[in-house]
Amino acid sequence: MLNRREFLKRTASLAAGASLLAGARRPAGAAAGPDAKPNIIYILADDLGYAHLGCYGQKDIRTPHLDRMAAEGMRFTDHYAGSALCAPSRCVLLTGLHTGHCFVRNNKPLPVEGNVPIPADSQTIAKVLKAAGYATACIGKWGLGYPGSEGDPTRQGFDHFFGYNCQRQAHTYYPPHLWRNREKVILKGNVGTPKTDYSHDLLTAEALTFLRSVHKRPFFLYLPYTIPHAAFQVPEQGIYAGKPWTNTQKNIAAMISRMDRDVGRVLALLAELGVEKRTLVIFASDNGSAGGDLARKFKGSGPLRAQKGSLYEGGIRVPLIARWPGKVAPGSLSRHVSAFQDMMPTFAELAGAALAKPTDGISMVPTLLGRGDQKQHPYLYWELKAGRAVRMGNWKAVRAKRDIELYDLRDDLSESTDVAANHPDVVKRVRTIFDEAHTDSAFATWTYTGPMPAGASKPPKKRKSRKP
Repeated sequence: MLNRREFLKRTASLAAGASLLAGARRPAGAAAGPDAKPNIIYILADDLGYAHLGCYGQKDIRTPHLDRMAAEGMRFTDHYAGSALCAPSRCVLLTGLHTGHCFVRNNKPLPVEGNVPIPADSQTIAKVLKAAGYATACIGKWGLGYPGSEGDPTRQGFDHFFGYNCQRQAHTYYPPHLWRNREKVILKGNVGTPKTDYSHDLLTAEALTFLRSVHKRPFFLYLPYTIPHAAFQVPEQGIYAGKPWTNTQKNIAAMISRMDRDVGRVLALLAELGVEKRTLVIFASDNGSAGGDLARKFKGSGPLRAQKGSLYEGGIRVPLIARWPGKVAPGSLSRHVSAFQDMMPTFAELAGAALAKPTDGISMVPTLLGRGDQKQHPYLYWELKAGRAVRMGNWKAVRAKRDIELYDLRDDLSESTDVAANHPDVVKRVRTIFDEAHTDSAFATWTYTGPMPAGASKPPKKRKSRKP
């Protein structure tokens, strides 16, 4: 068993189309000087575990740029993804509502390319920041609405989108096409063999182009990379080619280091453009480590129990690094308990933007700026087909089947000793939270009713909603 103290001690080229510039002219009254609203870049890895980065204890994979980002900024020990799976986690991030309140509660395949759309009237980070005068872009993996649907990123507040609309299409790094806004972009290099258009490199090129085009006004770049999600593909293995590892292991390490390299390129461009001191850059992961070699060989969950798909710590606790030169104290470490739903109120406060609807988040601006007035969550809540979970202070409760398990994270970070029988009062409070935190979502009965492609199977019948 590894407790918190012991763990912390051990871890001390596609060119953009004309639409890229849509909305890039500065609106009347928008500031451009040193006191302008801060730019915000949110970089999201896919299936990266709590311990896949050097600054979180990784020994075999080199991540010098993210380690430097942590050294120049703040590293969080107790940050949580919105869910243990891709689509619901991203829904929490973008809408500021936890999985007891947000629309998308699970992954759900459709008979067409794309995913279940978030509703047209969703309050998203992009809508909030766009209304505050920001240029907005999503470059990477979307997963919250099929092309042209009400959940299409261009209908959810993003001026510009480039990447994978559908998360299932993102299971290869050499796809036949990507999307730029609502245009399907055919990748000619992936038509034959060998395939040459590596999607991650295209996403990075697009992101750098976007930053160059809008850096004179406030901007929000949401950069949800697909690394290190399977398939494990990379153009070259670099420094890992000679390692006595399997080919898959070499690819995984090279993929993570490649993403790290490109985070470094983003940071370098901010310095080149002269905007790094007014740009908050955040890096996180959409859920805990996936299985296989990500978990076994590279110990992606570190001291945490389980992995992606589970509501134990290894499925939902993720790395979070924040860098903002001159604002966020370099080399700082925060044990503030936070989650994806906090990004919405945090970014809104920084932008001076009003939220039209309530969220489940709490602004983290006091923590980021080193103030002493940080509010705390009474609890964090998750629900998934796998069950329910609550983080309440140092207590962590999980209901995977019928019984509620209870763990004290102060001394049991690996959730190895269930102490529910010793604390009936805490278990009673958890049951109350399970009841009060859940509302039904139409997601449970949503079915695709649009045109069906030739040969596609009919969508499943609607099922009655039931509490998890």
